[in-house]
Amino acid sequence: MSKKEGKNYSSRHHSNSFKPFISPSPITSFNPVQRFPKIDKTAFISQFSSVIGGVTIKDNVYVAPNVSIRADEGTPFYIGSDTNIQDGVILHGLLNRMISVGRKEFSIFLGKQVTIAHGALVHGPCFIGDKVFVGFNAIVYDAIVGKGSFISYNAVVTNGVRIPPNRFIPPGANIDSQKKANALLRAPEDSREFARDVQLVNQELPASYHLLFGKNRCSCGISYD
Repeated sequence: MSKKEGKNYSSRHHSNSFKPFISPSPITSFNPVQRFPKIDKTAFISQFSSVIGGVTIKDNVYVAPNVSIRADEGTPFYIGSDTNIQDGVILHGLLNRMISVGRKEFSIFLGKQVTIAHGALVHGPCFIGDKVFVGFNAIVYDAIVGKGSFISYNAVVTNGVRIPPNRFIPPGANIDSQKKANALLRAPEDSREFARDVQLVNQELPASYHLLFGKNRCSCGISYD
């Protein structure tokens, strides 16, 4: 690229390319009512990511590039304030398999200040409480994860288990029975500090990216806020 070409290549030009894909769910025999995402205007959805169907995304949520949030089978999803969903994460759910939260039912429910780290899979039905950390390439499926728990990289949490609050799931662990879940130790301070540091970094990103790229729009040019 020449110096002249470099000067003409602005962040504004870049922001008009490679938009996220934000779409209602398709009408099917199993989900005949079309559902639309509800995304707070302070949230930021990065380029190359998808948000489809009945997904509620609250304030100051950061969705990194190459994330798939697909509520076209299991639905709805809820993503709480200040949550960050990092590169390559997949959120999907099974049809008619739900988690009750208060008087409502969800396929996937993420609380406030949750971190879903790079490459993780969160598959409904599942509930992930406030300030939970889900590590690199971890899998959470058919589970309830208590507030403040730390799921390490490559760990699997599944089979209807309930993780008590503030527990530590070791790297590569397979927590597939309630007996294993009940035996978990409390999250050590260094893991909790790491999770807090990740939160502090990612909570700054939505506002900063909005300043960089301006008002975000889906691939069809329709504003999502």
